[in-house]
Amino acid sequence: METIVFFALAVFIAVFSVMTVTTKRIVRSATYLLFVLFGTAGIYFLLGYTFLGSVQIMVYAGGIVVLYVFSILLTSGDNDFAEKLKRSKFLAGLGATLVGAVVVLFILLRHKFVPTTDLEPVELNIKTIGHTLLSSDKYGYVLPFEAISILLLACIIGGLLIARKR
Repeated sequence: METIVFFALAVFIAVFSVMTVTTKRIVRSATYLLFVLFGTAGIYFLLGYTFLGSVQIMVYAGGIVVLYVFSILLTSGDNDFAEKLKRSKFLAGLGATLVGAVVVLFILLRHKFVPTTDLEPVELNIKTIGHTLLSSDKYGYVLPFEAISILLLACIIGGLLIARKR
């Protein structure tokens, strides 16, 4: 049953990923991205990573997509269409996709995947996860967290400056 759910989620993510980058409407693209992020959270839940799945829904699906939609609607009309892709850009994107596919296939074929049989799941409490995430030691995430928060603040300020009437 888990395999069927995994493949259903994988197809769901793949379909909405393609729809995200191929649609001509920008707001629809952000909506399709929301579905991709929900599918990714579903895979996290399927793997038993409940904390990571919850963070995926709260931070990415909840916060980032709302920020994208807010920025899109603030800077452009809702009938805004993406511009037509030039042939050279299309060929460059296709080439980059093929190079990426070759690299992924090379890694998949060269790597020896050894099944692990003696793994026991380790359940950590929220306090331990919080201390680890906000610690400043080698495995802490204070600096990346602060850098991302400053980047998001700069994006909001930039969107407001662009949308401001002169």
